[in-house]
Amino acid sequence: MVVLDQDYSIHEYDVVIIGAGGAGLRAAIEASSSGATVAMISKSMLGKAHTVMAEGGAAAALANKDERDSWETHFRDTMKGGKYLNDWRMARIHAQQAPDRIRELEQWGAVFDRTPSGLTSQRNFGGHTYPRLAHIGDATGLELIRTLQQRGIHMGMDVFMEFTVRKIFKSEGRVTGCFAYSRNDGSLHVFKAKSIVLATGGATRCWEICSGSWEYTGEGYALAYWAGAEMGDMEFIQFHPTGMIWPPSVKGILVTEGVRGEGGKLLNNEGSRFMFNYVPEMYADEFADTIGEAEAWVEEVIAGKLATKRRPPELLTRDVVAKAINSERAAGRASEHGGAYLDISWRDEEEIKKKLPGMYHQFKELAAVDITKEPMEVGPTAHYVMGGVKVNFDTQETCIGGLYAAGEAATGLHGANRLGGNSLSDLIVFGKIAGEHAATSAKDIQEFKEIPESEIKEIIDDTLAPLFREGGENPAAVVSDLRKMMQDKVGIIRTKSLLEDALSDLDILEERGKNVFGGSGKTYNPGWHQSLEIGAMIDVSRMCTLAALKREESRGGHTREDFPIPDHSHWGKVNSVISMNDEGEMDISFITYPPIPSELRKLLDSDDLHEEE
Repeated sequence: MVVLDQDYSIHEYDVVIIGAGGAGLRAAIEASSSGATVAMISKSMLGKAHTVMAEGGAAAALANKDERDSWETHFRDTMKGGKYLNDWRMARIHAQQAPDRIRELEQWGAVFDRTPSGLTSQRNFGGHTYPRLAHIGDATGLELIRTLQQRGIHMGMDVFMEFTVRKIFKSEGRVTGCFAYSRNDGSLHVFKAKSIVLATGGATRCWEICSGSWEYTGEGYALAYWAGAEMGDMEFIQFHPTGMIWPPSVKGILVTEGVRGEGGKLLNNEGSRFMFNYVPEMYADEFADTIGEAEAWVEEVIAGKLATKRRPPELLTRDVVAKAINSERAAGRASEHGGAYLDISWRDEEEIKKKLPGMYHQFKELAAVDITKEPMEVGPTAHYVMGGVKVNFDTQETCIGGLYAAGEAATGLHGANRLGGNSLSDLIVFGKIAGEHAATSAKDIQEFKEIPESEIKEIIDDTLAPLFREGGENPAAVVSDLRKMMQDKVGIIRTKSLLEDALSDLDILEERGKNVFGGSGKTYNPGWHQSLEIGAMIDVSRMCTLAALKREESRGGHTREDFPIPDHSHWGKVNSVISMNDEGEMDISFITYPPIPSELRKLLDSDDLHEEE
């Protein structure tokens, strides 16, 4: 179908930022402060960004709770947590700049919790040697978004809320703009741009049980891939160990790691605190003299005497805890509904309400569970994509000129597994860098490039096609089948046969997706929106599945039951790269980051580097 007389609006901006979460807002603030004209395109309402769901805190080596902390230790923890597949250059930048970004937020009005001496309070989190997470109760992400929005509204940027971007235009290897439509009235829009920043978050809605809200369908990844950018490390999906699994109405909603950080114990159906049975060899020394009772450990925390060897096993890295819960279920020791019990009710009731107000009210109001009196029932939930668009470590630019990515949309910092708290500091560190370089790059472009009318008409036709089909399947059915399939075959435990089946299933789902009926009319039509998301969800799911099939080992957020042992000699040294070939097909290759310089290598655990292999 060709639409010849379809009207669309044209906008011109130096920098267009796709996504209005922490990374997008921080990029917009930085680009605007340099004098660039900035448009921010948000799939949802401003303030509804997924960042607000980040509860535990933002990791930065402020050394307020323990003076021994430093950026070097933060760098070490990030590399160790990422199983040394991180881009060490991004890990260094992140560790060095995160404290300044937190202090900057305070200067802009962020109200962090305070120590008795008035410093920014920091809590312990899984994989961090010292208490490192600056926090505001259990609503840190919400305060971060509030602060950035308050700062951003005075910068002169234009915000286009409830718009979905469907294509990035480029010419001669450089971006020239993008196409979007309004989710409210269906109006069509072309944005001419000199630079574009992708800050679109992740893709966890591709799994049936996830902590992601409805926006997290992976369209940012797909936009970059379709435009010719490279994708990296897409096999590494973090399953947060503690998502709500009961009642069904709140299935998948995150229970912040802060609950375990404040002393929450994981118990099986026998009442046993099972995490002591799952301490990996690489962490064994840290638990050599761990005190057995969480109550005693919390007394150490409150007294400010916490040392690494006093860290409870519930605060091991997320991949370890999630796999442990899965193992308990496989052994027949699961909670009533197939997960584990998370119990913090032994602590003082008022302390729980003070430290974890959001968790208390969430369970009380949504699940009729009083966490001050009874345990929560939790289990692994798809939470974060360590992979994403490959970027230059120094500028956040992709292999396409003028196209940048930051936050969960980009890859490199987290390696095979992200440490809790590193996501929020990632947003503000690399959001700033992306915005700065996008604005600088835009200054070198004198005029907006013309976008061929044929390309605009082609994407308009594609966007409107579901509305003009006669009959066709309900898009919700296709999406539901896709998410269930990914949960079953590309979930927390993977095998070659399941992954090969998943690739075949994705081919079938792709054909079904091409023939769905989007309903009638462009105004407030959720069926139309969902029909347009299927293509992105299919391609992103295929990236994850293909990369998981090729990596024949278990590491971080990728577990192969048929290859349970990490292969340090080969797979521990290479990162996957996915791109589109000249025939429009998906290709996968592998790269190695430059060697870690000696001054940084000496910060790492030599045994973990497996240099002898």
